[in-house]
Formats: sequence, structure tokens, C-alpha cells
Amino acid sequence: MTAATHEHAARPGQGVGARVERKEDARHLHGRGRFVADFAMPELCEVAFLRSPLAHARIVSTRLPAAGAERVVLRATMGDALDIVADSTLPTYQSSAQPPLASGKVRFVGEPVAMVYAPTRAEAEDLAEQVEVEFDDLPVYADAASARAATGELMHEGWRDNTFVTLNADKDFDLHAKQASLVVRRSIDLARHCMVPMEGKAVLAYWDHQADQLVVVSATQVPHMIRTILAQCLGLDQGRVRVISPDVGGAFGYKCVLQQEELCVAWLAKTHRKPFRYIEDRREHLIAGANTREHHYEMTAYADDRGRLLALDARITIDGGAYSVWPFTIGLEPGQAVGNLPGPYAFRGYRCVTECVATNKPGFVPYRGVARTGVCFAMELTMDAIARAVGREPWEVRLENLVPASAMPYVNVANKHFDSGDYPASLVKAHEMIGLDAVRERQRKAEADGRLIGVGFATYTEQSAHGTSVFATWGTPVIPGFDSATVRMTPDGGLEMRVGVHSHGQGMETTFAQIAHEILGVDIANIKLVHGDTGQTPFSTGTYASRSLVMSGGAVSKACKALAPRVMHIGAHLLGVAPAAVSISQGRVVGPSASVSIAEVAQAWYLRPDRLPADVDPAGLEVTTGFKPKVDTGAFTYASHAVTVAVDPDTGHVEILDYVIVEDCGTMINPMVVEGQTYGGVAQGIGTALYEETPYDRNGQPLASTLADYMLPGATEVPNLRIHHFETPSPHTEFGAKGMGEGGAIAPPAAIFNAVNDALQPLGAEVAQTPLTPRRLLEAIAAAQLADASRKAA
Repeated sequence: MTAATHEHAARPGQGVGARVERKEDARHLHGRGRFVADFAMPELCEVAFLRSPLAHARIVSTRLPAAGAERVVLRATMGDALDIVADSTLPTYQSSAQPPLASGKVRFVGEPVAMVYAPTRAEAEDLAEQVEVEFDDLPVYADAASARAATGELMHEGWRDNTFVTLNADKDFDLHAKQASLVVRRSIDLARHCMVPMEGKAVLAYWDHQADQLVVVSATQVPHMIRTILAQCLGLDQGRVRVISPDVGGAFGYKCVLQQEELCVAWLAKTHRKPFRYIEDRREHLIAGANTREHHYEMTAYADDRGRLLALDARITIDGGAYSVWPFTIGLEPGQAVGNLPGPYAFRGYRCVTECVATNKPGFVPYRGVARTGVCFAMELTMDAIARAVGREPWEVRLENLVPASAMPYVNVANKHFDSGDYPASLVKAHEMIGLDAVRERQRKAEADGRLIGVGFATYTEQSAHGTSVFATWGTPVIPGFDSATVRMTPDGGLEMRVGVHSHGQGMETTFAQIAHEILGVDIANIKLVHGDTGQTPFSTGTYASRSLVMSGGAVSKACKALAPRVMHIGAHLLGVAPAAVSISQGRVVGPSASVSIAEVAQAWYLRPDRLPADVDPAGLEVTTGFKPKVDTGAFTYASHAVTVAVDPDTGHVEILDYVIVEDCGTMINPMVVEGQTYGGVAQGIGTALYEETPYDRNGQPLASTLADYMLPGATEVPNLRIHHFETPSPHTEFGAKGMGEGGAIAPPAAIFNAVNDALQPLGAEVAQTPLTPRRLLEAIAAAQLADASRKAA
């Protein structure tokens, strides 16, 4: 199904660069994973929520059922729980307070109004249906335009208008725009859609009487941050809250914020000292879980006669939904948009206004490739439009505009600090792999079935592992800093690693073990990763923004490097040689003429201290240390994608014939993990391009509430993918690794749309709104035919 090639030969063994099979797959492939839904304990009650049927309305009254009223919770019942407030230091930011259950009014269809619990979910749902709520309709703001036009009854009390935040950038725009001989304008839209992980929201909470502690078992990406905010909202010391994240069935950003349901279920456990659980069903996810991606772009590009981009003027409108989420706030999406729109291109004039508007929809949540899928879509469609305007091949125009390798490190017009890489080389390789000349020849011959062939390209950068300085400019209430790791040698010479990030499919149990093996030589079968438990791991802000391998993996590397001299010192003593005469190789301390195993070293420390040197380090065989990159503005992964499509102008069907990826994420710790992440991301990107959409009517009612309405790509919609790897190490990270968890999802919509527009050129049609459904494609063709007829008649 897939194929991969490399600039460098595959590395043998178990260390950095080796194609080691994922350790965690053994349990998952045999159905032995443990998810929140798998937990069982005495007196466990299941939770259901009564959700609002209206998008914007005041709550006039609530009537509880005569039987079971004690098991119904309203906001007024939760007087000792705070609202979720995500403040920001951005100057124009307006803060929203999200109550755990609706208070006073509801702001989107599906907002939880009442919480009900019972021994089973079915009983809880039956009881919830008996709760009667009277609503008084309010004006509904179902899109950004209606929200902007509102003069009264705004989304949130005390606001001046319905805009969360407005961001501006202007870097020498007028100076460079006036030098242009060509101006190209495009309106571009990225549809709203959901994230659809296999496992939705899931949380179980109980009171641990022995530890006198609230324990919250949650399918979260960020257990330490959830502990912080739950303690704050519930009025508990953090020492009395423990968050455990077991196996997580996908997340993609959906689970990196505090969910209302997490707070509600935790409150129940704190209040009643019993266990409670909530598992989101698919309909709840689709109508109320969270939305993402909805961007509108007004792009004006200023270029010379060859298509060299000189300046870009953009206005971006983001439909942010009803609430700003904690901790990243709604400011993250517009911040990423204004900062990443220029992409990998070397132009010097830039002006951008990005406005995030509040509407009666679920709140925006960060999703794989935060804002970058949208900005890549807008930028790459604009680059192709420039190429058509100057009559040149799009890949050639793109090539001349990319930042050259000779300019690295490079600070672009939006102040992004590109650390390393060869962007043009990735495009040239993609051009070679897709076989552009052969595609053009096929176009000239035409297809016997009448379909139109097209080819499209897209190049992007992925800012990964960005840290303190970057998040501080976005004004988020939590700013990432150092990630810590604890590495402990066990008495039999195995290794136990503890990190604060948590995996939701990235393969950390394998890649982190490979890092440790590279330094200490311990067999990865004897290396265990402990993560996802605030009671057992050092602090980390968590797994998001393609940061985990670089940050916590870097901390593992640093800890292993700090442990190695202690191991060698004991080993040298056992060998009767000076410490300077030994080294570690393949799990042994090797001297000039003999060696001892690391297991023997560990046995000496734990079980035979009589064999230790007199000056042994009393800290022993355990190290905790922190890490952040030397430069925390990000390690920039990049890639070029190319795709060939066939478009049926009669039915509007688009078939992907060939898809190639040329990616560079620095030093690959495990190429198979990189490829798995990339393939999965591309599948999601194909969904964004062709299938996925969460539409709303003018009353704010969601029109895709089941998987019969919300279309996802399946095995037959994802083509054979061919991938080629470059490896340009980052100068700022351990082993030169860069994050790459989001990149696969960024480029596909742009590459596919460019290919379709290439195919439609003979018809004079162009598409620029996702998803590219047959209806939209046929409408574009019909509009082009009508315009052509009008021109001929004039």
C-alpha cells in the first residue's frame, strides 16, 4: 500500500534511526489496551448529560422529575465549582467564562444543561429525558457575518462586540507592494469540521480514601495541566488531585484542553466520594464535542512578471464558536494563522489582519496542524493562481519563491526562525517522484473516459517544539518551559523512564526507549516508559504542538547522558581500571581487556554495596533532569506533497491517482513511526479536502449529527502513498530531531485542490472551498460555462 525511500540508509540495531517495531502494538493488536471505558469498580455510576436543543436562548425554568431528582445536577447545584476561564494577555482579547453546566443561557446546540447519574448509562439517559427545561429564544449568530452585525444580546455579557480577538501584522508591506507589476486576488474557505478520534471524551473520577485524594482517570493529552486546572476550579490543593491518563484512543488536539465533562465528573466524585464515569457517544461528539478549522481568507498577492512574490495582504476571519478553551485560549488559532501564513516563502512585504469571531457553535479546539492547514491551503492556492497569471508551471514559480538552503538559518517576514533544511530540494524531489512530464503528456492525449487529469503541489513548514518565547507572545495562561524526565536503573539492569507527556498513538514507548538504548545500550525489551500519571511522573505541560519527542525525548536523552558516567564509574571499579579507561557499548561497561554488564553494575549498587567504589555518587542510578532546546522558537519540519488526480466533469467525482510526500523532520528516531504519523495525517488531510464538513443552518442547528451525514475517508479513499525522507538535523535539539506529528495533515487540501484546478483549466473553472464535494465541483464548472457564454454574447 505504501512505499518509502531515504536519503540515508536505514540504521541497524535498536537505537536512533532504527526501524524498531512499536512496543505498544503488542497489547493493542491483541485487544489488551486499557481505556477509560475498560475500568470497573464497585458503586460506579454512569453519567449522561441533558443538552440544549437550541443555539442561543435564556433558561427560564427547569423542572426535575419527582423520582430521581437527587441524581440530577444543575449549575446552581455546583456552587463550589468555578467556571472555566481562559484569560489571555493579547491586547484585544475578550474573555469568556464557560460554566461546567449552562448558567442563565445556552450558547450552542448540545451545551450541557443538566448532569444525571445512575448505575447504567441507559438509566441515566432515561432520567435525563424527564428533566424539563423552558427556554426563551435569543438571536442566533450562526456565522461570523451575523455575529459581527450584532448590536444587542451579544454572545457574552460585558463584551463590546462578538469578536474574541483581532491580531494585526505589518512588515514593510507598502514598500514592497508598490514594486509589483502583478496583483492576484482570491477568496478561499476552509470548512468547519470535527476531529473524530476513535475514542471520544472519556473520564472517570473517584475519591481515594487512603490517599485522601481525588483521582481523575481521563483520556487526556495533558494530565499535568488538567490536574492544575481541576484543582483550581474545585478549590483543592494540587496535592489532593491525581490525574491518570491510561491508553488513549486518538486525540489530535481534541483532548488537550479542559472539557466541561471532566470538571463535572470530577465534581461529582469530590462531592459524593463515589466513582462516576462519562463516555462521549459519537452523536455527542459530532454536535457538541468541539469544532475546528473554519477559516475565510481574502488574499491579495503582489508579484513581478515571473511570479516572484514581493508582498502579501491578507484578511483572515475565523469562526471561533461560543467559548475560549483552557489553557490555549481561542487566541492560539488566529495567532498561528497570522504567524504561519507566509509559510516557507522568502518575500519581504506582509500585512495581515486576523479576526476571531464568537458564534453560536461549539468552541474551537486546537486540531492537528493548528491553523496551518488553513494557511497552507490559502497560500498554496494563491501561489498556483500567481503561476497561472504569469503563464508558468506552478512548481517552477514555487521553487523560485522558497527560502533557499543557503539562507538557513532564516528569519522570515513573520519572524519565524527556520533552523535548517532544503525546501527547494524537497519540491524538486516531489516533482521527480510525481513524474510531471508524463502527467503533462497524459493531459495532452486526453482520457478515453472524458475525465480530466491534473497535478498539484504544496510545500509547508511545521513549527514544532516551540516553547516559552513563542507561547508567551500568544498570551496563553500556561506557558511551556522545561520538560523533565526521570531515568532509573532497576536492580537487574533494566531501565525505567518517567515523563510527563502522554501518548495517544505516537509510539512514545518505543521511540523514547530507542533514545535510551542509543546512550546506555540497554535492550529496549528491558526499558519501560511510565507516563500519563501525575502521581508518578515529573511535570510537563503535555502532548501537543509536535513537541513530545523533542522535549520529553530530549529530557530522556539528557538524563541518560547524566546517568552514564555513574554507571561507568562503578563499572570501572568492578574492572579494576580507571574511569577514564572505560566506555559503554551494547549494554556493557567495556574496559581495555574486559567488560561487565550494566546488570552487574546495577546489582552492585542495589544488592552488593560492598563492591562499590568509596567515592561512588550517592545519588545512585537514578537521574531527573529537564530539557528545552537551545533556541525555543521551534524546530521546523517541512515537506512537499504532490498529487495527480482525475476529475469527472459530468459527475464531479475526484479520484486520487498518485500521491507523493517528501518530508524532512530532522534525524528520525524511528522511520516507521514517522511514516505512520505521516500516512495517518495525509488520510485526515484528504478528509479535509474532499469529505469532512460540519454545516449549520441559520438557526445554529448542526446538520451532520451522525456518521451517515459526516463523511470520513476510508481505506478505498486513501491512495497508495509514496514517501521520501530527507534528514537535516536541527542544530538546537538532542540528536537533531524535529517534531512531525501534525505535518501530514497540513498539505493535502492544498495539493489536491491545486491538482483539481489544474485539471479544470481547460474549462476555465476554479475551486477554493473545502470540502470539494461533487456538488461544489459541478457548480464551479457551471459558473465557468455561464461566464464564458456571457463573454461570448457581449
